[in-house]
Amino acid sequence: MSDKQKVDKTRRTLVVATSMLGGAASVGAAVPFVGSMLPSERAKAAGAPVEVDILAIAPGELRVFEWRGKPVWVIRRTAQMLESIVKSDPQLTDPGSAVPQQPDYATNQYRSRKPDVMVVEGVCTHLGCSPQLKPADAKAEMGADWLGGFYCACHGSKFDFAGRVYKGSPAPTNLVVPPYAFLSDTTILIGDDKKGA
Repeated sequence: MSDKQKVDKTRRTLVVATSMLGGAASVGAAVPFVGSMLPSERAKAAGAPVEVDILAIAPGELRVFEWRGKPVWVIRRTAQMLESIVKSDPQLTDPGSAVPQQPDYATNQYRSRKPDVMVVEGVCTHLGCSPQLKPADAKAEMGADWLGGFYCACHGSKFDFAGRVYKGSPAPTNLVVPPYAFLSDTTILIGDDKKGA
């Protein structure tokens, strides 16, 4: 074997070894990069369904739970609140919930699976503020025709006890009803309506 052949063989060996080492380094660098693009366990949990116990919620009381980083309101509506929903229809922009802001099973007057339990995202559909619960006796502050519901102090949007928006409010649509199901009479699963009822 001549010196030139020895040099060519050595050069070829170096090229192959360098290519293999470079390829291995590229794969080694790509694995963490690709892994960083996958959602973290925390991110997966943020969108996961949330199981909530409603047994301790008293009539007329509102509890706030978090799902997908948003406040979700669960309120046990009283007979007076249910009556106000019926009476507020003429004052509302979308009383029949024609705009799809809720699952099919909540496209009813009460926008819920059960009339006495309301589940809505507590985020105003105008600019994403969080409205406040204003009972029917807040007429001095809200006006003589106020039947009770929710008021967004940021820009003045008003919603009834079904989360339906009042005419003249800056909010364009009713509050969003997330997917949910009753796992039992006292337990709701927010974020998944495939289980339970």
